[in-house]
Order: sequence, then C-alpha cells, then structure tokens
Amino acid sequence: MATRAQVNVFDTEGNQKGQTAMPFVFSAPIRPDVVNFVHTNVAKNKRQAYSVNKLAGHQTSAESWGTGRAVSRIPRVAGGGTHRSGQAAFGNMCRGGRMFAPTRIWRKWHRRVAVGQRRYATCSALAASALPALVMARGHKVDAVGEIPLVVDDAIESVSKTSQAYKVLKAIGVSADVDKARNSKKTRTGKGKMRNRRFVMRRGPLIVYANANGIQLGFRNLPGVELCHVDRLNLLTLAPGGHLGRLVVFSESAFNKLDSIFGTATAKSTTKSGFQPPKHIMANSDLARIINSDEVQSVVRPAKANDAKFVLKKNPLKNLGVMVKLNPYAMTLRRAELLRQEAVSKKSAAIQAKRKAKLAQQKKYAKGSKKFYSNLLV
Repeated sequence: MATRAQVNVFDTEGNQKGQTAMPFVFSAPIRPDVVNFVHTNVAKNKRQAYSVNKLAGHQTSAESWGTGRAVSRIPRVAGGGTHRSGQAAFGNMCRGGRMFAPTRIWRKWHRRVAVGQRRYATCSALAASALPALVMARGHKVDAVGEIPLVVDDAIESVSKTSQAYKVLKAIGVSADVDKARNSKKTRTGKGKMRNRRFVMRRGPLIVYANANGIQLGFRNLPGVELCHVDRLNLLTLAPGGHLGRLVVFSESAFNKLDSIFGTATAKSTTKSGFQPPKHIMANSDLARIINSDEVQSVVRPAKANDAKFVLKKNPLKNLGVMVKLNPYAMTLRRAELLRQEAVSKKSAAIQAKRKAKLAQQKKYAKGSKKFYSNLLV
C-alpha cells in the first residue's frame, strides 16, 4: 500500500506544480484473491447468449431397425438409393447428428456479485495502482514517469486534440506505454477474426477525470488509452484481466475527489451509503518482531518447566526384562527354552557325528572292494 502523506502534482508540460494529500483509499489492503474472484464474475455480465439450432441433427427420417439384424440399435436414415440411407443418425457420435447436451440460451450467463465485494476489489485495485513495482510487473513502461500515483493538473481535462493529448502524455512520461500498446497490435489467432474482433492489443494507461471538458475527444483515439470518470471507477478498467497494477493518470480534481467517493479512516463515503475503505487487520505483519518486542515480552508469563517424567514404552515381546516385570514366570519359561534348545543341539551334534562315522566306514569298504575286483582282472 502507498503510505506517503503528499503526492506531487504535475502540469501538462511535465513540471512539478504543487502537492496534494494522498487519499485514504490508497492504503487499502491489496487482495489479489478478491480482485480475481470479482473480476471473473463481473466480466461474465457482458456476455451474449448463444446456442445451436434446437433442430440441428434431428431433421431426418431416421428410425431404429430394432434388434435381430446384427447392427446396433441407433436410429438409421430411411429410404434407399443414396449413401445416406441406412446411415446412423441423431446420436452425438454419428456424422450429421446433434451434439451432446446442446447449448441453450437459458443457460445462467450472468453472475450477481455482492456490492461489498465489488467495492473491496475496486479499492484494492486503486491501492495497487499506486505501487510502482506492481505497475511495472503488469508490463507498463514507467521509466520516464516522475511519480506514481501520477497526478496532473486540471488542464488535462480541456485537451480536446489527439496530437495535443499525445504531447501531454509524452511530457509526463507516459508516451512510452502508449507506443508499446500501439506496436503490440496484431491479428488475433483463431476464429475471432471472423467475429468482429480481428485485432488484439495491449492495454495502455487509464486516464481518470472529474470534468469532461473535451478530454474524451482528445484521448479516445490514442491506441491502448482508456478514459474513465472518477465517479464510475470499476474493476474491469482498473485491473483488466484480474491483474493488479494498471497505470493510472489522475486529474487533480479526480484525485482529490477520491476521499469523498470512497471515504476515509474517520469519515464515510458521501456517495456510497455507509461505506469506508477496508483497513488492514494488522498494522505490522511481522509476527516475529511483534512477539519478540519489549512490549509483549514484558507482560508474557515465563515459560513453564515441565517436570513430568516420561517413561519410554518398551515392547515386552522383544525385551525380556520388561516381560519379567509383567510375568515373573517368563524367566522360568525362558530358562526351560534355553535348556531345550541346548539338548536339541547336543542331540543333533551326536546324530551328525554318527552319520559321519557311518559314511567313513562305507567309504573304507568301497575302496577295498574296488581293489579286490581290480586284482581279479589281472
């Protein structure tokens, strides 16, 4: 948000003329989520209804052949003599058939948006237009602009020639943004070329005025430049596409009128019944600084010492000592098990020794028999 107390006022030649007070609305919270939601819904209120012909895909004498003919039961065109006869019809999967769920003109085209949300979004968009970082991030060329928000004296409201209007914008450093918009004009991709929207172009600066003394004649023909009366500020012009940071040029009268339109911290709006600009819930959002401040630390209670003893739970199935505490007979069972395993181990060793001795005896006899038969063959 912009927190300066004064804003410089420039004349139509780009020279600093004086200063004026910063309206309170520029300190409103910047809420991209609210702006995007409101813009999405408000932009739907300019749509025109459309639909396909209610008879499309059904203007044929098709009937189903029923079952028993080894074909699907989709309706088929009657008659004969052409390729069309016997073709499937009506279905959305058929050539020449209707579309699935045909569009209707009684669709819910428009959206109602609460007036409080619309006003909140407008205040946020105005506050964002006073931050150079957001204006530059949106793509506007503001390198030569003396100050943002940009306020020009009321002489700009009497500019009625386009050439003179461009000279004024060049003097205050906004002409680069107009040139960017003019150079961006190109043919639209897609079928919109056939539908009376052949060209697309970037947005340039927004001129906000309070008295129409010819200003609408002078600036309306500049590419990318839009005009808006200060009493009719709306989100579609302040944040096109739902993107915050529009480059706005205020006339001095329009700038000074913002407090009466939107209200201040102590006074309510004179045109919007009972409305005041939204305020930040927190004056300082740095929680670490707040918590560690002397004011907070001087009144907080000291940290409590936790004297509770926590015993680590051990699994008795894996820990014999814990099992003995639960079941004293577990030691006897464990000892008996060890003795049993030792007896089994001794028995197994004796069996293995007996098997090895028997195997050695068999090898001894096998060796002697081989020698006996070899002597017989000599």
